[in-house]
Amino acid sequence: MDVQDVDFEELYQGATPMGRKMPWDLGAPQPAVVALADAGEFTGEVLDIGCGLGDNSAFLASRGLRVTGLDGAPSALEQARSRAAEKGLDIEFAVADATKLEGYEGRFDTVLDSALYHCLAEDERHAYLAALTRATRPGATLHLFCFSEEVPDAFPAPYLISEANLRETVGKDWTIERLEPAVYTTSMTAEELRQSVRVVLGAEPGGLTGMDTDADGRVLVPVWQLKAVRP
Repeated sequence: MDVQDVDFEELYQGATPMGRKMPWDLGAPQPAVVALADAGEFTGEVLDIGCGLGDNSAFLASRGLRVTGLDGAPSALEQARSRAAEKGLDIEFAVADATKLEGYEGRFDTVLDSALYHCLAEDERHAYLAALTRATRPGATLHLFCFSEEVPDAFPAPYLISEANLRETVGKDWTIERLEPAVYTTSMTAEELRQSVRVVLGAEPGGLTGMDTDADGRVLVPVWQLKAVRP
């Protein structure tokens, strides 16, 4: 299985060798997103693009923000709606193509991209940023997390992103205010990650030893953390 060709709809249905435990499904918001919220970085109408199972959307809505969660996988959104309903939260979840975002023109004040960008091929990234520009208001803020080139080769990442790529693609129409290395919390321990690689890629996970973990033993993956503002 080539991770660049993952069908996320099949994945969310549990129809791939990975099973139902996905590396990004914490069952809770991403800690890096919580830190941004604590710093007051989300304002106005918020777009959670590539929202997946909706835990970041639910967290932001619980802070009193109006949130729209968009994703390309209907099965993910079904689960996201269920999780939000269990918390008594009113969130708009909808299927959308992130490279087009038709029907959302001029709507959002803050955008969260929590690990979508690195799932897109180069031409898709340019279309995606153009779509975000159309879907946001002047002065809108983009918070983006994507895998960096520091991620080990054996880690199942669709694409690894360079600083230069972000400065060129995002910086074309947005003003980058912060771009720095950070870490992204996964749902897996080191051994669970190695086993997932064995199953999904059919290979021994060489190069995955020594990755940092948090206090709960969950693997931390190197990412870029970007903040940009639309002129």
